[in-house]
Amino acid sequence: MPTIAKGSKVLVSGANGYIAMWVARILLERGYSVRGTARSADKGKSMSDYFASLGYGDKFEAVVVEDIVKEGAFDEAVKGVDAIEHTASPFHTNLKEPDDADFLRPAVQGTVGMLKSALKNGTQVKRVVVTSSCAAVMDPPSKPTVFSENDWNVTSPRLVEEQGSNTAPLTVYRASKTLAEKAAWQFYEDHKNEVEWDLVVINPPFVFGPPIHNITSLKSLNTSLQMWSDMVLSETPKSKEALSGSFAWVDVRDTALGHVLALEKPEAGGQRIITASGPCIWQEWLDAANSLPSSSLPSQPLQKGFPEILQGEKVYLVSYDKSKEQRILGIKFHTQVETAKDTLEEFARRGW
Repeated sequence: MPTIAKGSKVLVSGANGYIAMWVARILLERGYSVRGTARSADKGKSMSDYFASLGYGDKFEAVVVEDIVKEGAFDEAVKGVDAIEHTASPFHTNLKEPDDADFLRPAVQGTVGMLKSALKNGTQVKRVVVTSSCAAVMDPPSKPTVFSENDWNVTSPRLVEEQGSNTAPLTVYRASKTLAEKAAWQFYEDHKNEVEWDLVVINPPFVFGPPIHNITSLKSLNTSLQMWSDMVLSETPKSKEALSGSFAWVDVRDTALGHVLALEKPEAGGQRIITASGPCIWQEWLDAANSLPSSSLPSQPLQKGFPEILQGEKVYLVSYDKSKEQRILGIKFHTQVETAKDTLEEFARRGW
């Protein structure tokens, strides 16, 4: 399939979100026009004002899609665009109990609904990029494991099926990403001969880095960045066990760039691509933050944690094979210190 040329119009769904705002910004910076969806006119205006302040007022168009689950929700939005970045999906874990209407339905039906709209009205569309997650790739391991695009999370969907409303919210989230991605690939396979576009799926792990979307406090952050700020900035000391926890991460700007490169690289078509900077341990983030000059820091004190955690041999439970991403996209990832610095400076700029 052809590369999406600069100057083309790209639809970004859920464009006021954490990753999506960076996707839209990078698209605009690289010469594309962007149509961004939001669930209200106020959120759309906030996006328009932000991009106008950067000089892209004539290149960004906001449209309202109130309910991504509604049949035909994106039918109008896909008209006249050359590519689609489908990022809209819930990621929060503050549920009293996992409600199918909160997670599974929007994630699955919203994704399939976008593809249905692209099939029906996306006559110019050449490529669709869907934001999935490494939650769809891995089952949380009990021993150090390297995962790749060939792996799938089979445990979380099974647990949701078995436990119903008793399922842990994070497990429901993982299941939602797995089921949504599988549904996307199934729809694409079923209709491959009817469409002029191909499909790419981007799978990021935990996403950190400076937010540019319209939020008012640390409590409004998306789940992954809220976890980061709670570990680094919270006045509540964390246990040695908690700070020894390991996982994989990516800077929001890097996975957003991956979404854009997925439009530009012909060989990305039909691929599932993990965008992971690498593995990390929570204590590494505290050390990175504490290494910064005070001018970079917000008013809140930083946690020191337990630096001795990192003195022995580091054990990373989760890591990812980056060979496909490096071969196809070739992202130069931010370091932990760079991400910590830019994030804390943005927090300070916002007065947090």
